Amino acid sequence: MDLFLRFLLGISLESNQRLLQGLLTHTENSSESIKETIKYIKDKIKEWKNTLSAERSINLFLCLLEMNDQTLQREILEFLKSDKHSEKELSAAHCSAIAYILQISEEALDELDLKKYNTSEEGRRRLIPAVRNCRKAVLADCNITDQSCETVASALQLSDSPLRELDLSNNDLQDSGMKLLSAGLKSPNCQLQILRLSGCMVTQEGCSYLASALTSNPSHLRELDLSYNHPGDSGVKLLSERLSHPNCKLNLDHGGHFRITPGLHKYTYNLTLDINTANNHLSLSEGNRKVTRVEEVLPYPDHPERFDCFEQVLCRESLSERYYWEAEWSARGAGLSVTYKGIQRTGSDCRFGLNEMSWSLVCFDNKYSAWHSNKRTNLLAPSPPSNRVGVYLDWPAGKLSFYSVSDTQTLIHLHTYHTTFIEPLYAGFRLYPDSSVSLC
Repeated sequence: MDLFLRFLLGISLESNQRLLQGLLTHTENSSESIKETIKYIKDKIKEWKNTLSAERSINLFLCLLEMNDQTLQREILEFLKSDKHSEKELSAAHCSAIAYILQISEEALDELDLKKYNTSEEGRRRLIPAVRNCRKAVLADCNITDQSCETVASALQLSDSPLRELDLSNNDLQDSGMKLLSAGLKSPNCQLQILRLSGCMVTQEGCSYLASALTSNPSHLRELDLSYNHPGDSGVKLLSERLSHPNCKLNLDHGGHFRITPGLHKYTYNLTLDINTANNHLSLSEGNRKVTRVEEVLPYPDHPERFDCFEQVLCRESLSERYYWEAEWSARGAGLSVTYKGIQRTGSDCRFGLNEMSWSLVCFDNKYSAWHSNKRTNLLAPSPPSNRVGVYLDWPAGKLSFYSVSDTQTLIHLHTYHTTFIEPLYAGFRLYPDSSVSLC
């Protein structure tokens, strides 16, 4: 029926009717009807933008093309060339149309980065077919499914595939995803040079799929990132043998069994509080994993790293990779932060979030705000309310995210900072009267 509808719209054009002379015994001037139909279709696209399936979206778009209306196509291409796709919120239907335009475009897209599109998780999934006509695809941290892996694998098998760099990091692909992806990697048409699979829950089994694919098609790959996975000794051996090319870089750092934990918990890192930084109204306990604000002045010795104006404390560990930790507070709230070690320890400039050296989330009386360089961003309080927050730091990527942690361990996103970190960071906490904070 979709094809028949497009056929009817196509033969409504006078130019097409001339091609069918002898078959069409009676025609009428339909220019006004065409204008009305085009307007009707565009109105429906706007009206149904949040409920249209990918198939419906593409079919309506094809209907417009049948009637030689390319205004929507031109608008989409202009939109993609601008920076507006990172500002304007896109519906899932918009994303379907964008993906289709990119696929039929005569010019390959230099980079498809799903995180640059302001849309829903479903919208990002609908953009994935555009990998068929791009040189670099960044699909990191987008909850990629097995179906999406099949889409990417089929793109790698195309005879004219321009895809040279593929980033699937921070997706729980597991070994099943590796098996699907390897079907594309082993194709003689695959020209991929850079493949990033960091933090994808890959084990020895997944490495064997990759190794087999690289045996079939080893010539092009120059960089393979499998850090934060669990390849095991046998997986390391397999890949090292297959990637013996002197110019090929293989990254298997930060491996271990706990890396196959779903979600951000694969980056869990245990922190300890540094008593030498604790304000003298803060008492440390439980092996320096809990801090409590007290009224009395504690007899800490003088130390150049101790905070003297605000009830703050830092952790011992320097952070310059990927880490995830959780903290739970009592009473009315707390401030959770990361900071450079060189932050001031005296005066008003030492308060977390009021300077350029620290990034902070303040939770107080179920009101949330983010602070950096003395600039405040008010945030929506999570539902259901929680007194537990998860912090995810991807130092190399310049990403710092805060999440509310529910009783069922569900993570509700609160805020993300994007910046360029120039030196290692340290986790820190600020406490309010009668409150305490425990590292979980």
